[in-house]
Amino acid sequence: MIAAEPDAVWRLLSDPYHLPRWWPRVSRVENIHERRRGSGSQWTKVLEAKSGKHVRADYRCLYSRDGTAYAWEQEIENSPFAKVLKSSVTRFDLSPAEGGTQVAVEQDQRLRGMSRLGGFMLRRATGEQLDDALSGLERALTATPEPEDDDERSA
Repeated sequence: MIAAEPDAVWRLLSDPYHLPRWWPRVSRVENIHERRRGSGSQWTKVLEAKSGKHVRADYRCLYSRDGTAYAWEQEIENSPFAKVLKSSVTRFDLSPAEGGTQVAVEQDQRLRGMSRLGGFMLRRATGEQLDDALSGLERALTATPEPEDDDERSA
């Protein structure tokens, strides 16, 4: 549950430009190619690892249903993730609720080869990432704007 109107949640969630504000470890977003109504839009997340190294990951919007649902898919082939993942899809569902918006998020990741043996570790890490994403979304939507300095207010 996020204490923000569904339209505000939708605008933030469905705009790749805003990912650094709320998605964990995204330092910036590059190469955004938006399509009408969102579906098919593409972008690159620049992720910062705990070591400080940056890794690029390409995504495309699978579907965009105004105000209610949004999903993206990571492009795995020919990426640093191809050794570990077969696929990775993230889905969001929004519904109005008393006091804000109910946000449900799900990530479906399919592991490749021997990586399948570490599925339990991936599930735990994915759960933490999604919890962090929801917390980041809430912070981005409910943060109070910084007060203007006194000179600007008195002008």
